[in-house]
Amino acid sequence: MPDPLPSVASTQSAGQLTGHRWPDGQRLRLRWRQGVIVAAELMPASRKNQREPWLAPALADLQVNGFAGVDFQQDNPDAESLRRAARGLQQAGCGRFLLTLITDDFPRLLERWRQLASLREADPCLQEAIAGWHIEGPFLSAEPGYHGAHAPQWMRDPQSADLESMRAMAGDTPTLLTLAPERTGAQEFIRAATRLGWRVSLGHTNASQAELTAAVASGATGFTHLGNACPQLLDRHDNILWRALNTPGLVAGLIPDGIHVSPALFRLIHRCRRPAQIYYTTDAMAAAGAPPGRYRLGALELEAGPDHVVRQPGRQNFAGSALEPLAGLQQAARMLGKPWRKIWASGSVVPARFMGWSWQLRPGRAARFCAIHEDAEGGLESVRLHCPQPA
Repeated sequence: MPDPLPSVASTQSAGQLTGHRWPDGQRLRLRWRQGVIVAAELMPASRKNQREPWLAPALADLQVNGFAGVDFQQDNPDAESLRRAARGLQQAGCGRFLLTLITDDFPRLLERWRQLASLREADPCLQEAIAGWHIEGPFLSAEPGYHGAHAPQWMRDPQSADLESMRAMAGDTPTLLTLAPERTGAQEFIRAATRLGWRVSLGHTNASQAELTAAVASGATGFTHLGNACPQLLDRHDNILWRALNTPGLVAGLIPDGIHVSPALFRLIHRCRRPAQIYYTTDAMAAAGAPPGRYRLGALELEAGPDHVVRQPGRQNFAGSALEPLAGLQQAARMLGKPWRKIWASGSVVPARFMGWSWQLRPGRAARFCAIHEDAEGGLESVRLHCPQPA
């Protein structure tokens, strides 16, 4: 994994900055007030300002299970722990994220969600950082290899009453739901969830090609951490990787650490999918943004080594990751042999567009962007995240 980049988060409520607009390089002066861009003026090119930063949309992470030693899967969360995780993500260039809850006893999951939603509602800083929810389970495959680190005893078929309970927790907050479309009732559940304006992603699944195609027709638009949540040994003629890649209409999430998806497969997926069909996510858990050691992911005790791999002690399967957003972007650039400017969209624009969020740096939009300095070779040297400061 690459060494961490020098980065910092800035929460100035007002200011101005001149730099090179990503991705076309035109000089741009941004002015913002009360956390909102009030002017975005194109400026004449100047050879005297080569050290001006690039101005690019902030990174967005759609799957964060925890960060900076904080596990979102624990009961009785507190606001300061959530703020610590949010600050850690901001230090890594992430302007907003989906707080992810994974499979558990469904009433317990709902109660945990209720507590987190209450903390977010009471704290403007958390509202700014936690853009919404990602509910990954319990409507997943319980098959060995496909359930991953999720507890199979809590897996269940979705029912209409479940959606009503979830709707009460989500309110109007953006929500992403990951499910396995082969579960009984899943297709109608997808249709009902999309009518609420939720995004539905497929994952932890061994669905047939017909079931995947039907899920897209029902409204599913994503595939969660493609290349993971499947057995190590797969049928070379027919497996979930081939089926997912063969299904039009799905935007694939990838964990760009070179561990969860091998560099070769990472490159092959980019050849099979257009850039607008791939977004990067960390799938981070509490070990991300924290030293190596033992951490919790719900009921599991996990170990994060110096190699950034998170496993259950004594086992080889992965369980979340210790990846940070900027480090993932840097690793993706290395695996693809491309400059950061060519792939920045997969960590920023594509996930934002997938969720229906604004990302353009223009008047009236939130002043949420990264000021990026390049090194002599055109690589990432330092990144400063600018994000709105709630009153």
